[in-house]
Amino acid sequence: MSNEPITLTAGDAEATVLPGNGGRIGGLRVGGTELLRQGERYGCFPMVPWCGRIREGRFRDGAVVHQMPLNSPPHAIHGTARDAAWRTARVTDGETVLTYDLTDPWPYPGRVTQVIALTGDALTLTMSVETYESSFPAQLGWHPWFNRTLDGADVAIAFDPAWQEERGDDHLPTGNRTDPKPGPWDDCFGMPDGVDVTLTWPGRLELRVTSPEQWAVVYDEQETAVCVEPQTGPPDGLNTLPRLVTPLEPLEATTTWRWTRL
Repeated sequence: MSNEPITLTAGDAEATVLPGNGGRIGGLRVGGTELLRQGERYGCFPMVPWCGRIREGRFRDGAVVHQMPLNSPPHAIHGTARDAAWRTARVTDGETVLTYDLTDPWPYPGRVTQVIALTGDALTLTMSVETYESSFPAQLGWHPWFNRTLDGADVAIAFDPAWQEERGDDHLPTGNRTDPKPGPWDDCFGMPDGVDVTLTWPGRLELRVTSPEQWAVVYDEQETAVCVEPQTGPPDGLNTLPRLVTPLEPLEATTTWRWTRL
């Protein structure tokens, strides 16, 4: 199938999916109100085969050190799939399935599958990466840009993490964990019971971001948007907390955004 834009509908919710632009969700409208920041680099994009920054773009797999392009010097950031065209495997009114084959500069063959499912009060994203050849370390996650204001209402962010990863001057975790600190944030938080973050636009909408994964980056340093990024490990996790994709065991992740009108 082609990689033309896809519109999913359910009740008064509508999502625009852009396979040709990194497999991202270009827009999510509830009752005609757009929840995601607009622009070709925004919306919500999948982070794969890694999340956040890799220190100096290098990661080790056994005795081999691989170098990724420094697309956020001096680091590599957010994987390769957000810059690629995905293929559309299936579309129904409320669901689409996209695929992306890992290729250069990523050194290992593999296939990523992303399922985007819309209902009247929720959007569920599921992603997996599998290989039929050599095993490799990987991460999965999503990077949504939610509008900071909806109809003039400023968002409030509420969550209760177990810890905050101490951030170094290079924006990467130092390896130390601290008690959570007040924002603004560009920080990774640990949530052993699963990611659970609530965004509230008073008088407008409450949106809850949940995931069985135990890590989330929260970014609210921009004037126009805030980000809540569930992921399978912390930034630089290919080096510090690698998750292996093997021919017998794919890496899988899911997140759900559920909203309530206020």
